[in-house]
Amino acid sequence: MARYFIKLSYCGTNYNGWQSQPHKGTFCVQDTIEKAISTFIRHEIKIVGCGRTDTGVHAINYFAHFDYDGMLNSEDLVFRLNKMLPIDISIQDVMLVNDNSHARFDASSRSYQYHLHTSKSPFLPLSFFYYYEEPDFNMLNEAAAILLDYYDFTTFCKVNSDVSTMNCHISESRWERHNNHYTYFITSDRFLRGMIRLIVGMCLNVSRGKVTLDEVREALEHKKRLQHDWSVPANGLFLCDIIYPYEFNSGKNKIISES
Repeated sequence: MARYFIKLSYCGTNYNGWQSQPHKGTFCVQDTIEKAISTFIRHEIKIVGCGRTDTGVHAINYFAHFDYDGMLNSEDLVFRLNKMLPIDISIQDVMLVNDNSHARFDASSRSYQYHLHTSKSPFLPLSFFYYYEEPDFNMLNEAAAILLDYYDFTTFCKVNSDVSTMNCHISESRWERHNNHYTYFITSDRFLRGMIRLIVGMCLNVSRGKVTLDEVREALEHKKRLQHDWSVPANGLFLCDIIYPYEFNSGKNKIISES
């Protein structure tokens, strides 16, 4: 069996997240791509994604892998899949990799961005959260910076999450502002269910005076939810980068030097 990595992007507005779900009436990105590949190569395949994204969340750079007992022409497959898939899913590359490469477990870090704007626009509702008041930019960054001092993020995990640990190693947490466009950047080795949307809501609540910085620290230290927490809408959230400890070189993986 040969293993292939797929590099792709998708707009999550019309989907119930990435991962296939057993419930009737769900429409997921994974199912849509699996059906297209299986139809083209006339063989049923299953793909493994680099992570889950919730309903309505987008991905700019997403990776998945699948196994196939045979050789594929990557350029032709990319061309054919893009003709078969809906307009809101785009395949950038299909790469032959080492047999033990894993799109999810090999990823060493993941980066997300959350976009919001304070000026209403009819052209941006799918990919920006329209926030009706001007947030305090300095307070946003003060709130975001607190996260760099902690590892357990029970405070920012949705209830009933089936995970073995709440620990995440965040290496980036900051806001940028360009006129009326605000972007939150966060990078970590892993994320909890609903974590980023709760963090963005916390930052905005700190800016609004609904939550204090001391309350955020206390909640993190005692591993409890904030009294006033807010999960912001999904439409502003993008998975934007996945880092692997190797690069894809001539169809096979090349380990990245630590030097």
